[in-house]
Amino acid sequence: MKILLASRNAGKLREFGELLQGVEFLAWPADAPDIPEEGAFFQDNALQKATFARDWWRRHGTSPVDGVLSDDSGLCVDALWGGPGVLSARFAPGLAQDAKNRRLLALMPPGAARSARFVCVLAWAPMDGDPVTFGGSVEGHLAPEPRGSQGFGYDPLFVPEGYGQTFGELSSAVKQTLSHRSRASRAFLEAVR
Repeated sequence: MKILLASRNAGKLREFGELLQGVEFLAWPADAPDIPEEGAFFQDNALQKATFARDWWRRHGTSPVDGVLSDDSGLCVDALWGGPGVLSARFAPGLAQDAKNRRLLALMPPGAARSARFVCVLAWAPMDGDPVTFGGSVEGHLAPEPRGSQGFGYDPLFVPEGYGQTFGELSSAVKQTLSHRSRASRAFLEAVR
């Protein structure tokens, strides 16, 4: 199976390569237009990205693909009213990810509960069919400070339920058994089989 991933995010490309072994991925080309994500919900953004990328690829693609897979995911912190949520990638623009992580921690009200979850919605847009979505989430809490260098994004902040280490400290093999992206990917695999 050959899939166009509607993302230039190297971390996502690496994770999907690990999660969906046997699938050949093409990353969104550097010279292609930016993919819009203007929705208020993860599902809206995932569908918008998948259909935009599929339509563009039909006109400009350089090799045949079976379809387009897009991901919209983010960290939802209860004490921040679910934020950064769908704005996770666009939170604190202009800052490097480590600075974003520290900024997010600085926004936490003193004494507030640190409960949080990672959410992922995948949208699959086959070249010859209607798009469908698959979701996954993992509950946990924020660490008091960033820890670990594994993964990407907010991984050094997030401690999954039942663990004492952040996603940034856990091995990739452990993370792939319980992450939001792995849960959504399993649902996707079951459907396309």
